[in-house]
Amino acid sequence: MSKKRYSLVFGIFFGIFLFSYSMGATYKMSDDQTRDFLKQFSQTTQGIGSIGIFVHNAAVAIPMFVPVAGIGWGVYTAGSTGASFSALAATNPDLANVSPLAFLILAPFGIMELVAYSIGMSRSFHFIWAIIKKNPLKKEIRPTLIELSIVASLLLVAGVIESIMINNHI
Repeated sequence: MSKKRYSLVFGIFFGIFLFSYSMGATYKMSDDQTRDFLKQFSQTTQGIGSIGIFVHNAAVAIPMFVPVAGIGWGVYTAGSTGASFSALAATNPDLANVSPLAFLILAPFGIMELVAYSIGMSRSFHFIWAIIKKNPLKKEIRPTLIELSIVASLLLVAGVIESIMINNHI
């Protein structure tokens, strides 16, 4: 696949992730749902640290590389993340006036995670395309390993930045 086509596919999945995130951010949980979510979120993230954030995000990203299912998983993850932002914004006055898209794009860790997840969803498509075109999947091994390395690097740096921001309550 040419670099131009690869960039186009990446851009499409970048847009799909943003759209799904935006749709999720419009979801308004009930007060009970919000309380339950925040309780679970607090328990899950308590003392998580940068490595814990990295492991969590990598566990989310790796399935996005799976043909067909990875795209669906990415859309679901984006929507769930948007809904999570909505729940946090509903109870946090500092976030209530922040655009969900601005938060995702302007937070250094947010843009890194967005790029990483878009790479995974793109690779899922590339696998589908190779299967449809009856191209040998062996040709997909090297680019997949490179992309997994890029995703891991992005998510590791993002985890460190997110942990620092959480610890500084920013």
